Order: sequence, then structure tokens, then C-alpha cells
Amino acid sequence: MSKVLITGGAGFIGSHLVERLVHEEDEVVVIDNYSTGRLSNMAPFQSKKNFLFYQKDIGDFDSIKELFLGVEAVYHIAGLADIVPSIQRPLDYFRSNVDGTVNVMEAARLAGAKRIVYAASSSCYGIPDIFPTPETAPVRPQYPYALTKFLGEQIVLHWGQVYKMGVNSLRFFNVYGPRARTSGTYGAVFGVFLAQKIHGKPFTVVGDGTQTRDFTYVADVVDAVITVARSQLKNEIFNVGSGRAVSVNQIAELLEGEKIFVPKRPGEPDCTFADISKIEKLIGWRPKVSIEEGVSRLLQYMNDWKEAPVWTPESIATATRDWFRYLG
Repeated sequence: MSKVLITGGAGFIGSHLVERLVHEEDEVVVIDNYSTGRLSNMAPFQSKKNFLFYQKDIGDFDSIKELFLGVEAVYHIAGLADIVPSIQRPLDYFRSNVDGTVNVMEAARLAGAKRIVYAASSSCYGIPDIFPTPETAPVRPQYPYALTKFLGEQIVLHWGQVYKMGVNSLRFFNVYGPRARTSGTYGAVFGVFLAQKIHGKPFTVVGDGTQTRDFTYVADVVDAVITVARSQLKNEIFNVGSGRAVSVNQIAELLEGEKIFVPKRPGEPDCTFADISKIEKLIGWRPKVSIEEGVSRLLQYMNDWKEAPVWTPESIATATRDWFRYLG
């Protein structure tokens, strides 16, 4: 048993990581301020002897620093996501994703944590020139969310370099699965489509639907995170993807629904497709869940999206007005 700390453990990816590590009998400490995480995600673990939860904000260094004492590994998953809110409220994103990351790294350093894994984002690549996209591709953030996640990565790597900490950064590609957020501004395709499916509404497909995404099932992401944390590698950046690009039209077909089309959004790539050869070669990680199996699993959790907003072309146009205004 080792003691680990997870920031953002009540969120989508974080809660799956908590589930895995609690099951493996690590002593798991979770920090989350519930800005995007959910109390219900933590409910199954409250009675576990190897689980501790603290409702804290990583933006408040003094309130979190003592929680890192005795921790061997830190999984820094916390942060604000979504494109539109980052355009509308950039200061919030810098405080959470940049200042918050400085606080996490400094707390980890002072506590002597041996390993830190950072949840980075493939959005840092912007609109890539190379497919599949390697870690060496140019970084071209298109909006504040992408920029702040990249700056967070640079902070983590810098702390690793200067203070000789065992840090690694994982750039996630289009993560999906049960417990994904159902609130917030119009965004992730699976959440949008599943809510529409439950209510018998057509799927709102952006553009012509031929754009492709590297949809990565959350269990594969968690496996990559833990595998990297337990490796001897340091100061590395890894792509974490499915190794396959799938069109939005194919997702609509797998979910079996009618389609209507809404305008293509500026600043979005036509394709996201991870080159995962580096993580395969250096630590032997490979994704296990195909898109067909992942969608099948997801459909077993349809009730998760019962209370999610049901988007229409009109509500999408309103929600994404600033997206077109600033990025168009």
C-alpha cells in the first residue's frame, strides 16, 4: 500500500482513478472543490478505510499544503475545462489551471512526493499539421483553456527539472465514458448526443460530421496514468489516445439516432489523432477498449444523462456566440 493524492478526484476522470486505486488498496487522499466534480461520484468510497476526502480548492495553497505530507505519488487531475467559458472567463482558468498547478507542485515539493502525473490536454496542438500527431508537434493553443493547460504542463516539467522531481505529463485525447460531466456549456459530443437520445431528439452534428476525433475510453486513460506513475520515467510528455480516429457521423450511427447539422466552429481541427508510439515503446501501454465496445458500455449508463441539458440548434447558437465572436 502506498499513499497517493488525487486533485480533482470527484470529477469525471478523477473519480475513475479513485475507484481503481481504492480497489487496489492504495491509501487515497482526494482534494476537490466540487466546481465541476460531483458528490455522488465520491459516495461509493466514503465508507472505505483507505479513502480520505477534503473539499478544498487548489487555488488556496495554505489550505492544501498539509494534505500532501506523507504522499508518495500525486495525480494532478483538477482544472477547469470547456472552451466557451475559458473565452468568457479567462482569469478563472488561469487561477485554476496555472496558479492552481503552481500550488500543487510546490505542495508536492515541500512534502517530498516522489512521483507526479499531470493531466494535460491534446488541445495544446491546436490545428495540427501531422496525423497521427506526435508529442513533438508544434504547440498552437486556439483558446484560453488550451493555453492554460499547456502552461500547467510547463510548470510541472519545470518543477521536475529544477527540483529533481519525478514528473510526467499526459496529453489526453477526447476522453469519454460513464460519469462524464453533464453540466456546463455545450461541448463534448457524447454528452450532447446521449441527452438528445434519451429525449428522442436528433443529434446536433457540427459541420458535416466528417471531422474525426481520437475518442479514448476513460478506463484506458486511467490505466495509462497509473502505468506512467509506477514507471521509472521522469520529465516525459506522453500522448494518451485510442490509436484510431472516428468521425462524428460514425458516433451518431453507433448511437442510432437521426442527425441535424449546426455550423462548423472556428478554431477546431478537422482531425484529432494521437501518435501513441512513444508511450507504447517506453512503458508498453496500449489502449484496450475499441470505440464500438466503449459506446456499448456507455449505453449501459444512459441514466447518467437524464438531467443533462438537451441542446437544440437555437440553444447551441446562443451558447457558442462568443466562440464565433472571438475565434471566427
